[in-house]
Amino acid sequence: MMAGGTQDNPQIPLLPATFSGSSDTNGIEKKGTIWTAAAHVITGVIGAGVLSLAWSIAQLGWIAGPMAILFCAAVTVFATSILCDCYKSPDSELGPTTNRSLLEAATFYFGKKWTWLCGLLQYVSFYGTGVAYIITSATSMREIQRSNCYHKGGEKANCQTGTNIFMLIFGIIQIVTSQIPDFHNMAWLSVVAALMSFCYSFIGLGLGFSKVIDNRSIKGSIVGIPTRSAAQKIWLVFQALGDIAFAYPYSIILLEIQDTLKSPPPENQTMKKASISAIVITTFFYICCSCFGYAAFGNDTPGNLLTGFYEPFWLVDFANACIVLHLVGGYQVYTQPVFAFAEKWATQKYPENRFVNKFYFIKLPVLPALQLNLFRLCFRTLYVISTTAIAMAFPYFNQVLGILGALNFWPLTIYFPVEMYIVQRKIGVWTKKWLLLKGFSMICLIVSLLGLIGSIEGIVSAKLSKM
Repeated sequence: MMAGGTQDNPQIPLLPATFSGSSDTNGIEKKGTIWTAAAHVITGVIGAGVLSLAWSIAQLGWIAGPMAILFCAAVTVFATSILCDCYKSPDSELGPTTNRSLLEAATFYFGKKWTWLCGLLQYVSFYGTGVAYIITSATSMREIQRSNCYHKGGEKANCQTGTNIFMLIFGIIQIVTSQIPDFHNMAWLSVVAALMSFCYSFIGLGLGFSKVIDNRSIKGSIVGIPTRSAAQKIWLVFQALGDIAFAYPYSIILLEIQDTLKSPPPENQTMKKASISAIVITTFFYICCSCFGYAAFGNDTPGNLLTGFYEPFWLVDFANACIVLHLVGGYQVYTQPVFAFAEKWATQKYPENRFVNKFYFIKLPVLPALQLNLFRLCFRTLYVISTTAIAMAFPYFNQVLGILGALNFWPLTIYFPVEMYIVQRKIGVWTKKWLLLKGFSMICLIVSLLGLIGSIEGIVSAKLSKM
């Protein structure tokens, strides 16, 4: 049965871009502690980016590789530390104004003009992450098929297959899940995503360690994988920097995590301790996982660590299945804010338009009634199709992660926190502290540009090689 309705768009969350800071607590009792905050950070950081770190170490070598990971970790600790102080304004502990997201903070410190820029960068990042998740999931689904093929037919079996069919399968799954109301806000989704990310990360670490033991040697070199030319080496090093930057992508959600903390003590103090603890734990895990991966494969280190193993096939299959399950929910976490923005804008722009605002209620046997909106159905479907099409056109795992890491690293992780901190603390121009902060920002900008250039060159080279 299907019945028409003309109610307003239901259950669309307010977007950070529509916020301006506020001093109330919305009547919600905050119960977060340093432990819950650290858990959120670890869950937010450990993701698909960990799979490319062994390849990044392989490009940089045994000295520069771990140092690059430590550099990104140190930069993230400092940048998040000053961002924590921007949660409350004008005083970092007393407020009274509270900025519950990066966009709220940007609005408070810089005005609406900068809010649009910050919002644009965030939504571009969300879109790009969706593309990356499709590529990663398709690669994992292909590896499940290949590992089973090799297990049955032996190492000489012809098990090569493309990823396009798996991208289409993942896209169809996302078209369906994108129509589920508040799918990204379901409590179990975060629990499942966290468990899956830890499972495949620990399996990757364990497989790398066991392969080193089997090899009875540590592969790799100080300078990393040799290349045909110095130029090619430079491009790969730049791309590796972008991949490493992608492994620390949680500054965007830091203020949202901080907003869950109870006080006293002041939220910024608790959040700083939680961030440091979480990043230390994550970085130790990253270095172990990436170094064991490089030590196991040496010059043959794959772009995605789990694509290098075929036995025990059941464990490899389980790890890749964990990736797919994690990214099914992860895709929605990153795309639902874009859906909400577009749908809220359309509702406000065309309040009388039936295509935008009319909901149909479909009663299904056993299942709860489904609310169907034609604009939502069309927009979300086209959005998923567009990300799937781009992923199929550019199915390059490491290069895409490098571009996303470079785009996120400087503008969202460094520039906005530094500039907001300068405004909040009223740091004078050309003072010693101002010069240090600006110098820090410029160094990170250079690293980000190098990662972006190297990753773009990698995509162009990969595309031309297939023509």
